[in-house]
Amino acid sequence: MASLKNMADSSFTDAKSQKEVWVVAACFNEEEVIGQFIERVVSLPEVTALVLVDDGSTDATLEKIRQWQKKSLGQICETKVVLIELTRNFGKEAAMLAGLDFAKDVSDAIVLIDSDLQHPPELIGEMVHAWHSGAEIVTAVRDDRDQESLLKVTTAAWFYKIFNQLVDSIQLTEGAGDYRLLSAPVVQALTKMREFGRFSKGLVPWTGYRSVEINYKRVVRQGGVSSWSPLQLWSYAIDGIFSFSVLPLKVWTLLGLTVSLVSLIYALLITVRTIFAGIDVPGYASLIVAILFLGGVQLIGIGVLGDYIARIYVAAKARPHYFIRTIHKGG
Repeated sequence: MASLKNMADSSFTDAKSQKEVWVVAACFNEEEVIGQFIERVVSLPEVTALVLVDDGSTDATLEKIRQWQKKSLGQICETKVVLIELTRNFGKEAAMLAGLDFAKDVSDAIVLIDSDLQHPPELIGEMVHAWHSGAEIVTAVRDDRDQESLLKVTTAAWFYKIFNQLVDSIQLTEGAGDYRLLSAPVVQALTKMREFGRFSKGLVPWTGYRSVEINYKRVVRQGGVSSWSPLQLWSYAIDGIFSFSVLPLKVWTLLGLTVSLVSLIYALLITVRTIFAGIDVPGYASLIVAILFLGGVQLIGIGVLGDYIARIYVAAKARPHYFIRTIHKGG
């Protein structure tokens, strides 16, 4: 992390005359919109610098960012643009962490935003105003999901309900994503947490800093396709729940006790029936159903336990969250 700090400090050594707001955006295969995204962000007077973290894009995203940087050298552009190129695709959470690590010591506040333009950059001005008014975290909350499928809206709503029921320490607001302004103390707190299976939607409110919410309407995607598959969304949801709650482990203990109690009661009923009515031949179907049910319960319980153990295994290896190939300093 020291190298990141040195690069940031050496790149931007101008004395601070006002609060510096840096924008951090993870990029993955956004060649169709990345140029427009940069133009809209750098045009905002509140933004001091834009940090683009290329998370192993396989299209022309990287080349388009470099082209914009070269073009901007001959123009007057008060907003600095930095490109951090990761060695491969480490995932959005790792890319955001790389941007936070780079900018944390040279900024007064950092705005996390998606580079696909579904987060309107023009909202940053309102977020900065709320920060100047005393907020330590400003969260943009979507109030319109008409562009999403009914299945996605329903499953997302269920996730928030389940998460808030299972987790006592924090409560998530439905529609609150990664579009946030984070003050310097919040950024320092987030970068200290180096856990794997990061779930920033939960980590930010977990820090406990003062937070306000700003509503906005979700913008239709202007190019490309989402890089999140249903399986990845499911995995991310599981990461969120398992990162903040051990209740799933306790649930299986309770379920095991319940099944054992039911089995004991059933055994007593069989004993009483045998005493008064004699021995009968048990049904094959009921026996198979009982075996399959108990086997399924055991396998699910082992799966939940295995997921927690896997997280311990990954954490014990303590590998870096990302590797950086190069850092390109633009205008």
